[in-house]
Amino acid sequence: MKQLKPTLYLLNNSRIMIVLAMAGLTAMSPSWAQNSASASAGSSASNKAAATSKPALTVTATQVGSGQMATRLTANGSIAAWQEASIGSESNGLRIAEIYVNVGDVVKKGQLLASFASESVQADLAQAKAALAEAEATASEAITNADRARGLQASGAISKQQIGQYLTAETTARARVNAAKAVLDVQQLRMKYTQVLAPDHGTISARLGTVGAVVGAGAELFRMIRQGRLEWRAEVTSAELSKLSAGMPVTVYAPNGDQATGKVRMVAPTVDVNNRTGLVYVDVIVSKEKNAANAFKPGMFARGEFQLGSSQAITIPQQAVVVRDGFSYVFKLNPDQRVTQVKVQTGRRMVVNGMEQIEVLSGINSGAQIAATGVGFLNDGDLVKLVSAAPPTNSAPAVNSTAAKK
Repeated sequence: MKQLKPTLYLLNNSRIMIVLAMAGLTAMSPSWAQNSASASAGSSASNKAAATSKPALTVTATQVGSGQMATRLTANGSIAAWQEASIGSESNGLRIAEIYVNVGDVVKKGQLLASFASESVQADLAQAKAALAEAEATASEAITNADRARGLQASGAISKQQIGQYLTAETTARARVNAAKAVLDVQQLRMKYTQVLAPDHGTISARLGTVGAVVGAGAELFRMIRQGRLEWRAEVTSAELSKLSAGMPVTVYAPNGDQATGKVRMVAPTVDVNNRTGLVYVDVIVSKEKNAANAFKPGMFARGEFQLGSSQAITIPQQAVVVRDGFSYVFKLNPDQRVTQVKVQTGRRMVVNGMEQIEVLSGINSGAQIAATGVGFLNDGDLVKLVSAAPPTNSAPAVNSTAAKK
């Protein structure tokens, strides 16, 4: 009996360990089951949340349309006077007595601009008149003597030599009268030149003479913009010169934003060999009321647009375009209400019914649905919510447009 006790003790211990192990497994089973159930519930909730995700943004939709868009060529250039007259002195060595106009004055043809001191000219004129009177008196006597000699020529009362002398004296007297008249005409012309008159109507652009100055013949006293006409000298590349012709309408924009209408007067027959550009001369039509603020002045830089006509174009609203990294994009609406970012190439611009439209050269076709608002906050693949769509772009005539910059 003493030998069997250890064996029974070992058996009892083994049974206890097995019982304890089974009890531990039983105690752990509810926790494992609970974790498994929680994982399953979390997966189902995630799938349900994904199925009911909220839109990223509420947008309005518009349709890519088409319409007639004006084709215009944009160029830069300078405003200049159509013709600038140089008004100078035709008298030599005379003193300027008075100047009656200043820079900016509008004058008429024949208006008095300045006058010279005329005392010396008046004295010369009086002397010329006296010389003419003397010559005429001498000529009158010579003519009388010649007539008498002709009457006695047939009778032989006087010699042929004396008759010839009388006739020669008559011819000489007549010549002296003509010379005296010529001198008188010169002095009268000098008297006329003591007054400087406007050669045409226009605007005084410069005044170089001063009162009291003694000027020589040909000295410039004034400069005048003839007839107040201005022209815009546009610089156009040689490739674009062939598109322009005389009579084409032009819109010229001043630096302050004012605009004036114009018409192409002439296209330069040559091109500058240095920059390969040619000048286009445009007559600028500016009324006095419109140019009251002197928006257009000679020497001023200005921008202009040549109206080349119109053509059919695909158009979208300006607000539907977003610029990112230097490129233009629109967001196309898909049937699943998600957007696709599409890269487009833009061209001309115009204003239709107060809304700016942009021409699309490539990237999207007419009739496609695109997001019209909020495009700056969208990304490719975003889910959006649509509200009442904007009407499609119509084909109304262009009111304003600009050529695409190259």
